[in-house]
Amino acid sequence: MTQSFWLFGSRLTIVADHTTTDGKYDLVEGYFPPGTQTPPHRHTRYSEQLYVLEGEFTVWAGKNKLVLEAGESFLIPKGITHVVAALSDRPARGLVVASPSAFAHLVEATGTLNEHEEADMELFMRVSSEIGDETLGIPGDLPTT
Repeated sequence: MTQSFWLFGSRLTIVADHTTTDGKYDLVEGYFPPGTQTPPHRHTRYSEQLYVLEGEFTVWAGKNKLVLEAGESFLIPKGITHVVAALSDRPARGLVVASPSAFAHLVEATGTLNEHEEADMELFMRVSSEIGDETLGIPGDLPTT
């Protein structure tokens, strides 16, 4: 059963999580409207593989900046500060594989069902900390390392 939530302006649909993957990975489909951007952050306990389904994503990972188009993918190893953004005038859609499973829990626990409802930042920061994520800014900021 898939579930969709809104978080930082993006719709994230949980396709598979710890309940169906024995905790080995999460599979999340992300829809980013034009101009949507994650805050700078890093995952200390899991890696993130991004695969672009349509549109394009600009990714800052450590000191690298790259633009990924449909059919391309990029691995963000655990511990690397990164930002993912849809900067063109079209939405972007992609798949994220987070391994081992943890990201889907964050999405489910802190995402909203209403596109225009703001996330509870206190809850977001608490759950992020529990799964080993570190938020290092706000949407619009870029990684400094």
